[in-house]
Amino acid sequence: QLQAFGGGLVQAGGSLRLSCAVSRLTTSDNFMSWFRQTPGKEREFVAGIRWREGTKRCSDSAKGRFTISRVSAENAVYLQMDNLKPEDTAVYYCASSAGAIVLAAGARAWGQGTQVTVSS
Repeated sequence: QLQAFGGGLVQAGGSLRLSCAVSRLTTSDNFMSWFRQTPGKEREFVAGIRWREGTKRCSDSAKGRFTISRVSAENAVYLQMDNLKPEDTAVYYCASSAGAIVLAAGARAWGQGTQVTVSS
């Protein structure tokens, strides 16, 4: 149902735009989010958006640098990442859930990950 893409290698200070294609969104899935994970660590919430209302939330590490958006007509969710830092290096996942979540355990469905690597 979810396909994430758009990762890559970028220098510190650069930008990337991740995309998540939503092939089927049930009426129970109203929150789309991005998480990221590095080896040996738990999946970490980055940003989320309510599909119908458009309200957003993001982590402290993402504030001011990352912007989440959704385009209903395209059935897509985007994560614009600016001023990237080496510590943003991770595999990024999109997820859907019934309500707002900040913990990975609350997700109902996951897309495959897309690797983001930020070089210093």
